[in-house]
Amino acid sequence: MNVYLGIDIGSTTVKLVAAGVNDATGRLEILYRKYERHFSKVREKACEMLRDAKQVIGDANICVAITGSAGLGVAKASGVDFVQEVFATRKCVGTFVPKADVVIELGGEDAKIVFLTGQLEERMNGSCAGGTGAFIDQMAVLLDVQPNELDALSLKAERIYTIASRCGVFAKSDIQPLLNEGARKEDVAASIFQAVVNQTVAGLAQGREIEGDVVFLGGPLFFFKGLQKRFQETLQLSDEHAHFPELAPYAIAAGAAVYAKDTSEKTYTYQELLDTLEKTANIRVKTATLEPLFQGEEAYIEFRRRHNSHDIMRENVTMYSGKAYLGIDCGSTTTKLVLIGENHQILFNYYSPNKGNPVDVVREQLIKLYELCGDRIRIAGSAVTGYGEALILNAFGVDHGLVETMAHFKAARHFEPDVDFIIDIGGQDIKCFKIANNCIDNISLNEACSSGCGSFIETFARSMGYSIEEFCRLGLFAEHPIDLGSRCTVFMNSSVKQAQKDGAGIDAISAGLSVSVVKNALYKVIRAHSPDDLGKHIVVQGGTFLNDAILRSFEMEIGRNVTRPVISGLMGAYGAALHAMANEKETSSLISLDELKNFTHKTTSVKCGMCTNHCSLTVSMFPGGRKFISGNRCERPLGGGDKLKLPNLYEYKLNRLQQYRKSQPGKARIGIPFGLNMFELLPFWHTFLTHLDFEVVLSDVSTRAMYAQGQNSIPSDTVCYPAKLMHGHIENLLSKGVDAIFYPCMTYNLDEHRTANCYNCPVVAYYPELLKANMSHLQGVDFMMPYIELDRKKDFLKTACALFVKKYPHINKKMVKQAAEAGYAELDRYYADIAAQGKEAIAYAEEHGLEIAVLAGRPYHIDPEINHGIDRLIQSYNMVIVSEDAVAPLAEMPTVNVLNQWTYHSRMYAAANWAVHRPDAQLIQLVSFGCGIDAVTTDEMRAITEEGGKIYTQLKIDEINNLGAAKIRIRSMLAAVEEGKQNAGNA
Repeated sequence: MNVYLGIDIGSTTVKLVAAGVNDATGRLEILYRKYERHFSKVREKACEMLRDAKQVIGDANICVAITGSAGLGVAKASGVDFVQEVFATRKCVGTFVPKADVVIELGGEDAKIVFLTGQLEERMNGSCAGGTGAFIDQMAVLLDVQPNELDALSLKAERIYTIASRCGVFAKSDIQPLLNEGARKEDVAASIFQAVVNQTVAGLAQGREIEGDVVFLGGPLFFFKGLQKRFQETLQLSDEHAHFPELAPYAIAAGAAVYAKDTSEKTYTYQELLDTLEKTANIRVKTATLEPLFQGEEAYIEFRRRHNSHDIMRENVTMYSGKAYLGIDCGSTTTKLVLIGENHQILFNYYSPNKGNPVDVVREQLIKLYELCGDRIRIAGSAVTGYGEALILNAFGVDHGLVETMAHFKAARHFEPDVDFIIDIGGQDIKCFKIANNCIDNISLNEACSSGCGSFIETFARSMGYSIEEFCRLGLFAEHPIDLGSRCTVFMNSSVKQAQKDGAGIDAISAGLSVSVVKNALYKVIRAHSPDDLGKHIVVQGGTFLNDAILRSFEMEIGRNVTRPVISGLMGAYGAALHAMANEKETSSLISLDELKNFTHKTTSVKCGMCTNHCSLTVSMFPGGRKFISGNRCERPLGGGDKLKLPNLYEYKLNRLQQYRKSQPGKARIGIPFGLNMFELLPFWHTFLTHLDFEVVLSDVSTRAMYAQGQNSIPSDTVCYPAKLMHGHIENLLSKGVDAIFYPCMTYNLDEHRTANCYNCPVVAYYPELLKANMSHLQGVDFMMPYIELDRKKDFLKTACALFVKKYPHINKKMVKQAAEAGYAELDRYYADIAAQGKEAIAYAEEHGLEIAVLAGRPYHIDPEINHGIDRLIQSYNMVIVSEDAVAPLAEMPTVNVLNQWTYHSRMYAAANWAVHRPDAQLIQLVSFGCGIDAVTTDEMRAITEEGGKIYTQLKIDEINNLGAAKIRIRSMLAAVEEGKQNAGNA
């Protein structure tokens, strides 16, 4: 008897399937199957599972094949046959689930789609583990639940939030503010599964429709019923066409067994195969390593002695009498409380994960604190900072709220009065700021990526069965730390997994991760070229720097000693307490012990109808009529609509363009997608086509639903969100029943004579070609996409005549020329209107003593679905909003360090130059994720701004509409500006 064995060694699990041929039916049947996590001990686990299968295998001859992302190394080391996992998937489906048109398989870090009907096609994720089992595990840790509990929660959801899934750290940036603002865990859980579906559809299907009979394989798709539900609803699959077979968790291993039956020429006895695999478990593979963090115990003792000297006085809260001041730091993953006395001494402190529910954590600690204080201590002031600032402020009547950058600065200055650089690495944030003239001079925050921050190390430690403290201690004396570089977390995670598969020890990986955290902060966030870029008096803080391995790595990398306060993880809360002391009120508004004992917290979800945003609001209700509303993009739900009456060029431009929706009936209805460069050129095209006697039909203003409508045809997950939206705009136009769609390709933009050339971004220039090639619904549609150059009027007339005169009998060359003249004139009027409106806005700011925000981006950034209401958010801080094209004509073009050949770039450079010469103006640059050419502009904009003595603020945006990180940046900038004014006044 022969047994056919398939071993699937994946990124997180090992699956083993033993199959045999049924003599009666002649069919291959599964005799044994097993599925277990390997916790990165892949070779040991494979041997263990083979031993468990001994009773089934017995004395049979074994044909075996290995597959899986971690299987190749084992196969090479052992000489056992290897089969690529996508091929194994096809083998499994063809044998065990023959009724399939599409196969979707999700593993621990791998995701695949195989299209079996029509043109055979196989697609697999690269190094990114977004939208896979590992991603779901990370999110379960964030919600402080087990994966099976996450699934159960998702089945009770009432609404779905938009959450990124391409990377776990992006998702944390979206989920944590939701939790801190009181969102229901049930809704967040379902949203996590929806994010996985979106990643699969957009990232893997990439334009090809998933239809027919769909088979879902892999552990996540078998064990998580909530994930199954989200897939079925999103793909609109009936129970008849959605297949979740019992074989799903073992499918790839079963496919490997089929491969072994069909192709393997080698046979083993049970003992021979076990001996072969056990030999591989002892093989160690060489990997790139770094020098040790410490050469010995004595060096570490001296290191500890030096840093322990940066401590602060403490006093037992039960022995103290008098006034005290409370600071709360409700961070991304942890909650910290500090109570200080009148001499700045710490009376009480608390540091713990917030477990996805910071309100309950803070309530519990406040009750404990009141009981400890008794009648001896009066809490005379309180302040809160961090992600959950607004929620905690409203829930407990805290006296003050302050942005976390200022809280950390106040604390750092207490330990090192001459501090000139602060770096704080928290759970998922890296904040760095330079200090000049005793105020924050420059702020750098990690963007939406939390690469190598505390939460990543903690999640990895948990996956290995260690606490973060134990895991970090392992790396202190590692002889050969693994070199993991400074990369995105998911790429780093893959490197860590590979190092483990190659036999690296946990100590070497722990030390390597510590070095990577530091390199990421220095070279990705700060972009330091030398230690002098940082300063001479450096304070490091945040819970992550409590890891001595990270602290040591930082000092080794910059070549100088730094100050790490002993209360490194409490610095935000300590700074908040100092702020409360400095701003003491006559009577604190912090709620009493009796109110805390009767405290209740209820949340409801509602849709706001006060403007066209239709925001999904989370309303948290607290005793005494207090409530907190989150999810709003403007002030209207909060009763602050007056601030929205301030001049706002983003709002003005959008409303001005909306006027072009009016069009008289004509010879034909021609659709124009309202996106990308059509925002800039709509006045021309609408006028031109109207004069040719066409009715012009615009697609609707972008919405999330419109994006979803076109999501299936997006062929690239890395292209910018404004481009992805164009698929939805085309679908929207088709639903309006237009006769044709006009969307020209434009290599060149209009020349404003400030640059060496006037190119369009390649995506903007040629996206019509991509739409035509990837949108099946455009087949048979008159989709006009001529190559046109508006800047060269004679060439434009030739191209336009060749297209329209030939195509439409009622048009002649004279009409084209007249239509073009009218179009150019209308575009000039549009530019003049914006310039005039910009001057009015500036005059208004001057008259009322308001700050001006120069919101510099690209024309399509005025799209509310793209900017997510950032203009209204900034406006809510009493700032007048002007756009880059409104102020660029008012300034000289500065000298830049790059070949400047882009029209839009020159506007931004000139706008930055204008802002630095205005004491009442601050520059904020909007950048879309996936915009390659903005990698050039950001460095130049930063240089222009900082050389002019201003703070450079950049906001990166994509399809995720959570503005938590944007708020931190904006408030940090405003707080730094205010602090600078106060210092100047005191001087």
